[in-house]
Amino acid sequence: MAALAQEEHQAHGPTLRRALGPWALIAIGLGNMVGAGIFATIGDGIHNKAGPAVIVSFLIAALISAFAALCYAEIASMVRIAGSAYTYTYATVGEIIAWIIGWNLIWEYGMASAPVASTLSSNIQNFLASAGLHLPRWATSAYDPAAHTSFDVIAFLAVLGFSGLLAIGIKESAGTNSLLVVLKMGVLAAFVVIGLPFINSVNWHPFSPFGWITHQGINTIGIIPGAFTVFFAFVGFDAVTTAAEEAKDPQRDVPKGVLGALGLGALFYVAIAIVLTGMQPAANVDANTPLASALQSVHRGGWAWLTIAGAVIGTSSVILTGLLGQSRIFFVMARDGLLPKAVATIHPRFRTPARMTIITGVIVGLVAGLVKLDKLLDLVNLGTLSAFIFVCIAVLVLRRTQPNRPRGFRTPLVPFVPLAGIITSLFLVFFGSQPLTRMIFGVWLLVGLAIYFGYGYRHSEERRAANAGTARP
Repeated sequence: MAALAQEEHQAHGPTLRRALGPWALIAIGLGNMVGAGIFATIGDGIHNKAGPAVIVSFLIAALISAFAALCYAEIASMVRIAGSAYTYTYATVGEIIAWIIGWNLIWEYGMASAPVASTLSSNIQNFLASAGLHLPRWATSAYDPAAHTSFDVIAFLAVLGFSGLLAIGIKESAGTNSLLVVLKMGVLAAFVVIGLPFINSVNWHPFSPFGWITHQGINTIGIIPGAFTVFFAFVGFDAVTTAAEEAKDPQRDVPKGVLGALGLGALFYVAIAIVLTGMQPAANVDANTPLASALQSVHRGGWAWLTIAGAVIGTSSVILTGLLGQSRIFFVMARDGLLPKAVATIHPRFRTPARMTIITGVIVGLVAGLVKLDKLLDLVNLGTLSAFIFVCIAVLVLRRTQPNRPRGFRTPLVPFVPLAGIITSLFLVFFGSQPLTRMIFGVWLLVGLAIYFGYGYRHSEERRAANAGTARP
């Protein structure tokens, strides 16, 4: 707990500006959560994994996220500093575990932004094509010699643009994000209203064609693998906690932001899943553009432009808030000495970690422009689930070690809720993900450990402070 207390009272140089209220925090959570998952992943979940039973898959994913959300909310209400699960695990289970979680969150926020930027690029190119405008072939997609493409220019520029917005200031970017959230939630609500009269219960039979888990070669399909797939739609609600240092009243507003974002997002997901699976047979659902194809299947193709616009809006806000979360985690890890101090510098005018924000934007932009990352979405899920597990552990540890510490929000039914979060997250990791996904994620963790022992361990502020204390006469 000493590490957490030390960080809470650090006052070296300018501090981050406190400009975010509860609705802005909810918007950050929704902006990072609602978007690519509902516009793309739901189609894969229906067509390739669970069929109409994707409705159950969404409920399972929401339940697992709820356990973690209740734990996130308690710990976020106890502290006032940025860092999300990284900060909490640093204070409770030690530096090396905190590094692993921070490394996973860097992957979650940054790498999720890259394929989302590619999705945004595809939708923008569709708009341009409808107006008779076309990019050169080489600039339309990531590197693929067979397709004669080299670099996704729009994806790269989109990431750079949002990074610049974040570097200018959190208040300005929060206002933009709030507008994007309102627009895309309106689009999703419109889809439900338009599609509701076209629900045919025949399309829900068979409801669960592949059962809970069915092995198909080395891969698995069914409700549980479907839950792992659509879990990506819930990734990002924890981005609210990374903005704790910029909240006006973090002890009250951050828990509201976390639970509000998760609750509203889950409500929309389940409603859309019910309508989408009722409008057409699961085999006919388009894995890439499920909402637009569903409207076309009931002869409402004229409304397809609405869902395409929603995809543009949704992916834009996911990129914006994903980059926000990643840059803030970099900021806190650098402040702890685990990364070079230069990346934690706060801009004297904008009062944001502008340098790290721009560096992050360039790296993610290059990845978005050069690499096709569809298969990496599952890796984002693994990173998030590992963070969930350690946050649930942190609640259990803090209840024993700091029972009297003020809490603006208390997780109910402890230890049941944290234990349920740990068990269900582990279950989804081992029974929902594919073996190759777990292997690649293991490599990512090894790379992170190499960086930690090569740099972070030797430059840790906590270790330096401990050594200085030992050296005193």
